[in-house]
Amino acid sequence: MADVFACAGCGDVLTGPVTRVALPSRAHHRYGHEMLPALMDPGTYAADPEPSGPPWRPWSEVGPQEAEARGVFAPVDALSFGAPGAVVVAPGDTRGTVLIPERCDGYCLGLDGRDGPNLACARCGRPVATRIDDCSLWQAVWLAPGAVRRIPAVDPTGGSPEREAPAREWESTPPVEPSGHWSPRWTAAAGAALAHLLAASAGAPVSVPDGLVAQTFGRALEALLPPGPLVPPGPLPPLVPSVPSVPLGPSRSVAKRAALAGPGLPASGPVPDIALVPRHPRTGEPWQPPGGAEAVPVDADVWQGMAFPREPLPVPATGGMPDGVLRDDPLPPYPHVLFQPDPEVFLHTLARLPAVRQPWLRRIYDRVRQHPYDLF
Repeated sequence: MADVFACAGCGDVLTGPVTRVALPSRAHHRYGHEMLPALMDPGTYAADPEPSGPPWRPWSEVGPQEAEARGVFAPVDALSFGAPGAVVVAPGDTRGTVLIPERCDGYCLGLDGRDGPNLACARCGRPVATRIDDCSLWQAVWLAPGAVRRIPAVDPTGGSPEREAPAREWESTPPVEPSGHWSPRWTAAAGAALAHLLAASAGAPVSVPDGLVAQTFGRALEALLPPGPLVPPGPLPPLVPSVPSVPLGPSRSVAKRAALAGPGLPASGPVPDIALVPRHPRTGEPWQPPGGAEAVPVDADVWQGMAFPREPLPVPATGGMPDGVLRDDPLPPYPHVLFQPDPEVFLHTLARLPAVRQPWLRRIYDRVRQHPYDLF
């Protein structure tokens, strides 16, 4: 069921009808030095359960005990002491707002929200939201907690609630963009999933299936965990170039096996120790694997790309290619560099997992924090 958001002061409507979905892993992700698209799809919104925005307090002032009470278990540069529950929508879904000129600072080509809410209700002038559209940041409008209120939208036709889309209809994001760059959605989702994957490993080496899963997590696992046996090499999907396997030496502990699991995938072979499962695109809840495997959540659109890789067609085509047959003209896109999970999303996620308090995982956290672009 769709909702609208209204000014808590005068009641004027500030958004069109929007439906709640899971907060993407890339919500606070910075990427490159380019203009990024909207964080949210049109007609959707998500809520951030964590505090956000100013005031900020440095770690030296907060300290471990107070940080743990706020759900942060490893040092970070600063913690937000703003209100939790900010709601994010696509910029095109806003209504009845005006910019606050004295709060329109940014780093480069747009607004980065450094001064707090920069949008006001056009009717009463109350600051209600923060527009973000600077380079390196996903374009979004964050509705300030306490400044807006949610109103369930009424369907004038009396229609039934929206149908829940089956898993096979979930959005799928390919790993490589037509430009030859890795998808920023993919790198952010992989950074978050890698944090959960390390926590599930308990410090043991982790083997992953060949193909896109190995392309996404293999190099990072080799760099951060003790050596273990490799999965025998096999053919890689056509979207990405082959990465040569490097012998890792003798195992110092019993390796755990990770594999994809989720709706639409057949259950074959032994149950893995760790299951890479999709986060439901609407609720954010991870799919629960059978057999006692430990679940590692992956954003649903990226999980779909891993589980059911498909070659995107650059131009419309009549009919379709048979299953298992790929186009060879034009060639599918290939990335310019090896894949790297986003280190900032990785650190953000890992700092909020209680497992990071274990000495072995804390050492990994500290290493990546000191050298974020050298270890993956």
